Amino acid sequence: MAKIFTWYGKTEEEIKQLDMKEFIAMLPSRRRRSLKRGLTEQQKILLRNLEAGQSNIKTHCRNMVVLPIMLGKTIRIHNGKDFVPIIIVPEMLGHCLGEFAHSRKMVSHSSAGVGATRSSKAVSAR
Repeated sequence: MAKIFTWYGKTEEEIKQLDMKEFIAMLPSRRRRSLKRGLTEQQKILLRNLEAGQSNIKTHCRNMVVLPIMLGKTIRIHNGKDFVPIIIVPEMLGHCLGEFAHSRKMVSHSSAGVGATRSSKAVSAR
């Protein structure tokens, strides 16, 4: 039997039916205060594009909170170099978009270079 996703005791359909004030009241304090202060112009443009039914939207708004209107859409978030496509799922509600498009790569170190260790001094550098 498949597990039904709930967010603060509400199913995905119930979350989509919430109006903005009810949804904001359910968020943690940091995100709630951010949305109560109002949206920036870029965030308003992003919401307008989402309400117009567009999908595969590009944005630089990494600090935008994931709202119920975004569920099921593909949003391409800028990570500083290119746009990373992210499909919004219910588990992302209340998080910021920037959390899902990492701006730094993982560092993977390889072996030491020539001259980095005492044993490599005997090896010619050709």
